[in-house]
Amino acid sequence: MPGLICESSPVGGLGLDAADGAITQLHWGRPGNLTKGALFERAKGELTAYFAGDLREFTLPLRSRGSVFQQAFYAALCAIPYGYTRTYGDLAKELSVPAQAIGQACGGNPIAILIPCHRVLGATGLGGFSGEGGVEAKVALLRLEGAAGLLI
Repeated sequence: MPGLICESSPVGGLGLDAADGAITQLHWGRPGNLTKGALFERAKGELTAYFAGDLREFTLPLRSRGSVFQQAFYAALCAIPYGYTRTYGDLAKELSVPAQAIGQACGGNPIAILIPCHRVLGATGLGGFSGEGGVEAKVALLRLEGAAGLLI
């Protein structure tokens, strides 16, 4: 489909929205408003390299909207290294909020994958995933990053 950043990936086709030179939202299975230009090419290159296992940290400019808590939460997510996971409880303790707030913030992450909410697990299981494909997509991303050993 024209305009997709990734036409095929382990989690399907992906599109992006951008504003003022920064990525603002990821779309599952459809293009966003970012369909050409330098940022499009850069995002396409980074996501292609990520899905090939050749990129461990995104350098794309991101702009997510949200409260002071949400911004701190997104920063904490981006600090989780490739191939590692944290629990909802770990992040809740770090940010001094209830674990339920972490789950809700994960579900509201507008730039999944680039802001890696798939790296957050429940204390005794996977937890949820708001991206298309749900938990199966989360597992695919964790396998790609080599974090799937935690799932077996």
